This record gives sequence, C-alpha cells and structure tokens, in this order.
Amino acid sequence: MVTEQEVYGLTLPLVASSVLDKLEKTAVWLNRVKTSPFDLYQFFLRQPDSSVEWYLKLFTFLPLAEVERVMEQQRQEPGKRAANKPLAAEVTKLVHDNEGKRCTNARYHSNLQALEQMRDAELQEVFRDAPFHELLLEPGTTILDACRRAEDIPRGPKVYRMVSEGAVWINHSKTDSPEQTPRPKIKGHTVVRMKLRLAQS
Repeated sequence: MVTEQEVYGLTLPLVASSVLDKLEKTAVWLNRVKTSPFDLYQFFLRQPDSSVEWYLKLFTFLPLAEVERVMEQQRQEPGKRAANKPLAAEVTKLVHDNEGKRCTNARYHSNLQALEQMRDAELQEVFRDAPFHELLLEPGTTILDACRRAEDIPRGPKVYRMVSEGAVWINHSKTDSPEQTPRPKIKGHTVVRMKLRLAQS
C-alpha cells in the first residue's frame, strides 16, 4: 500500500577480503559460544595490512584522522601492528567490552594483572587449547614436586636442572628455585608454565 511517506534505508557494501573474496558468514560470530572474545580479537589482529584500513573505517568509530595516523605507523613499522591492535580492540570492545583484549594480554603478554581480573570461565577459555594439568597444591608442595607430578614433563635430575636454569614461570614470574612453594595469586589458581607447557592448579 502506498502511503506517500518518506522512508529511509541503510546499506553497506559487501565485506570482502583483501583479494576481493567475500568474507564468509561463519568467519566470526558475535555469539561468544561460537566465537569467543579472545578468538574475535585474534581474528582482527591477524588481518592483512591490505584489509586493515577498510575494516577500521567499516567496523569502528575511530575518527578518520586517527585511522590515517595508525595506518601511517603500520606502513613504517608493519611488525608492530599499530593498526591491527586498535581494530581488534575496538571491534571486540563493541561486542564483548574489553574481555578479548584482557584475555590476549593474559595469554601472550605475561600480564599478571590481566590474569587476576579474569573469571574462571575466561581462564578456561584462554587456555583451552593449551596442554594443562590440575594439581592439588598440598601444604609444602614445591615447584619441583608440582613439575614432577605433571605429565609430559621430564623426570629425573633433568627437571631440577630446568627449574634451576629458569625454564619455569609461576604466575608469569620466572623462578629458578626448585624448592620454592608456589602461592595462588589468581583467584585461587597458580599458573605454572614450563617452556611451552602450562600447569594450572
């Protein structure tokens, strides 16, 4: 039925990759069950330079002057991802607040403060694809005891030497004392990292 009233619509161009391929509908989801805040942040952090500027203008509310500034930094020092980081942060913040950035800082940047702020569900989400073991730290349990009880860690004198040489990190702090007793700092958790291994108790 024609009402002769003015109506308005909003259209957006097709979102495409840097090679003009249509971005798949299932590449990322806003539903955290299908795409976690951490994975959403990582998705945009990994976007190629050729797509970043377009995505910044399309998916964020950053002023154009700020977009130009970070893109110039990106062109001068591509390895620092000066444009990818605000892209990932802004998109994730719009969808999930600051959770994705916090999870990334906890996992990749040895940020103890970020770990302390995370809920149990976030900790499990961030480290879900990393080998881990849950151990009950009874009174008097030392770093050496915990490492020996965890699976996939060398047994015998080698583990003592590895701890002494600084191969073990406790709550993102390097330790070289096998007889040290770890103390939970992260909501009752102690995160022990050995080389690329993680142990959570």
